[in-house]
Amino acid sequence: MAAIAEVGVDRRRGGYSRHVFDDAERQLREWFTEQAEARGLRVEADRNTNIWAWWGEPGDDAVVTGSHLDSVPGGGAFDGPLGVVSALSAVDLLRARDFQPRRPLAVVVFAEEEGGRFGVPCLGSRLLAGTIDRDRALALRDPDGVTLAEAVRSFGADPARLGCDEEALRRIGQFVELHVEQGRGLVDLDRPVAVASSILAHGRWRFRFHGQGNHAGATLIGDRRDPMLPASRLVLEARRVAAGTEGGRATVGRLVPNPGGTNVIPSTVDVWLDARSPEDRSTRAMVTELSALAREFAAAEGCDVAVTEESYGDTVHFDTAFRDQLSGLLDGAPALPTGAGHDAGVLAAEVPAAMLFVRNPTGISHAPEEHAEPDDCESGAQALARVLEHLAG
Repeated sequence: MAAIAEVGVDRRRGGYSRHVFDDAERQLREWFTEQAEARGLRVEADRNTNIWAWWGEPGDDAVVTGSHLDSVPGGGAFDGPLGVVSALSAVDLLRARDFQPRRPLAVVVFAEEEGGRFGVPCLGSRLLAGTIDRDRALALRDPDGVTLAEAVRSFGADPARLGCDEEALRRIGQFVELHVEQGRGLVDLDRPVAVASSILAHGRWRFRFHGQGNHAGATLIGDRRDPMLPASRLVLEARRVAAGTEGGRATVGRLVPNPGGTNVIPSTVDVWLDARSPEDRSTRAMVTELSALAREFAAAEGCDVAVTEESYGDTVHFDTAFRDQLSGLLDGAPALPTGAGHDAGVLAAEVPAAMLFVRNPTGISHAPEEHAEPDDCESGAQALARVLEHLAG
């Protein structure tokens, strides 16, 4: 972790900003490739720019571990990289025991897990699994208007190759992702490592409010069609609706007025809603209610609103037998649900998948205060090595 501590430091936000194909993420890709090759692993990129490092010959029914290297804007140091570093560390631990895998074994780094550049989380694993339409993915745009197709081409890859990768998917016999816990479950249990039981149903929606751009000083209040008003009301209602939903969470972390001048009434305001709850039905119900309220608020101000679903993942219940097998290997490690999405959750619909969590004493994630103690990180790497040894031995 220390070797990459200066890569992608965000001096304005704090924490790290590492987004797919930007300079920081490219440096991390190069770092991972160097580290993997130094261990004698065979490194290759798949058709969706995910990176695979193979211990021995690639093949079907492989035991695969790994995570991601990108971050949210101003994110913490551990979300993603801890899983990658721990996978490399687990290889070191197994090599020190003279372990030789009987099954193919690989470490994978998935691209654009956070969706920090193109807005769709777990994009690399979604493309691999075929759960996002290829043409839709290629047309995604970053905040500067660059399409994914253009970014892939600039990276030196072929956008025409993006899409469902049946060969790569077929090779995964079992997938285990280690991740820093994004909550306080392990703190409260006083345990260093847990296994995942489930992931909340969650998605992202964009509300685009259309009004009339105009002069802040020359336009009387009664003559305004200001889209910021219904946008602001939506932000407040999101909290109320989530509070009334069991286990519900609704967050507006991004709001963009256009043109964005201090003395200008905006012509449009984009609001991104992140909504989550334990079940698909209640997550959808929250968004349905908020969409109806957004239309009501927009009409009251003489505005329009368009709602677009940008990504969605149903509730994930990890395979119980696989989860219990890992818990038994790890001295009865507790099973914890998570409100965060992960590549393991995408793959769980296609292959046996599981997750390990490492204790986060702050309980904070997606922020600079995210943390894991060295001893707990070591416990996580040891736990992952034990799992890989059992599965691939």
